[in-house]
Formats: sequence, C-alpha cells, structure tokens
Amino acid sequence: GAPAGATTPPTTSPSRCGLSLRLRTGRNTILQDNFTRIFLVNKMAVIKTGKVVIVLAGRHAGKKAVVVKTFDDGNSEKRFSHCLIAGLARNPRKITKAMSKKKVEKRSKTLKPFVKYINVRHVFPTRYVVDMDLKKAVDEADLVDAERRVDVKKNLKKILLDRYLNQKEVTSEKKAQGSNYFFQKLRF
Repeated sequence: GAPAGATTPPTTSPSRCGLSLRLRTGRNTILQDNFTRIFLVNKMAVIKTGKVVIVLAGRHAGKKAVVVKTFDDGNSEKRFSHCLIAGLARNPRKITKAMSKKKVEKRSKTLKPFVKYINVRHVFPTRYVVDMDLKKAVDEADLVDAERRVDVKKNLKKILLDRYLNQKEVTSEKKAQGSNYFFQKLRF
C-alpha cells in the first residue's frame, strides 16, 4: 500500500483522453466518444415483423419462417431478446405447368406449418420480406393451451396455402420475391 500521508494521482476518464468508450447494455451498444455524444446501435433492427428468417437451431433447423412479433428486451418468462415465428415444417411438393389445377391443389396440401418462440441468436434473417398478416392468425394467448395451438396451426395452414396458390396476386414485386423465396425448399 501507499504511505499514510501520500495521495493517489488523479485518474483521467477515457472520454477526456480522446479515447472511445463502449458500454454494453443488453441488446443495445452505447458508443460514447470524446464529445460525450451517445448513440444507441440497435442489434434487433434487422429482425422485424414480416421478415423471412431461417431457423438455425432446434427441431426446425434449416426451415424458413416469418417473424410474427419481436420481443427486444424479453419478458418475465424469457429474459432474452426473442421472437415469435411461424414457418413451414414441411414444404409443398413440386409443381409444374403441365399439372392440372386439381393436382396442384393436392400437392400443395402437404404444407405443414409450425409456430414457436425462438431466441434471436437462433434465427438467420434473410433479405426477403413477406406481407402476410399473421398477427391476427397467431394470437399469443392461444399458444399456451395445446388444443388451441392446434387450431392456430390449422388457421395458419389456410393462410399459407391461400398465399401459396395465389402468389401472382401479390401487389409489390419485392413482396412477391419474398413470398416466392419463402415457399421454396432450402437447398443446402
């Protein structure tokens, strides 16, 4: 230790020395430079409602899904940033121009949806966006009970099947590309 009468030299803060200071607080990174300006850099900005994502971990790894709702700061049950996704556990079978309308509908019915909460670190956002309104079909209160969850999946299947069969009626070209990408099986 130091002698009883000695004083310690004053310490200078990193911002006064001209160095940058980086603080981490949950999902945000706060950058403070020597002018003491604070910027919030949001890490969740990429994952928004309607964004097509690829699931990286778990039972549905390698499957495509659409973000229904995001929880940036988490909640009382899950204290990490997560999102509610609805995706395709089983894609529709391949169709060609030569197939009849009846055969196309039959091969399209193989589509099987899934709904789950997932950590944002376990999804890979793509550049595609889909304009399907899934918030009405996927209600959070219905996901607690197993029987109501089955009903949610049935309604979701109707919405996804309708969009798959009527892809040409999508308004913008960007949303049409997203819809087309979402229904194609991921090749890897």
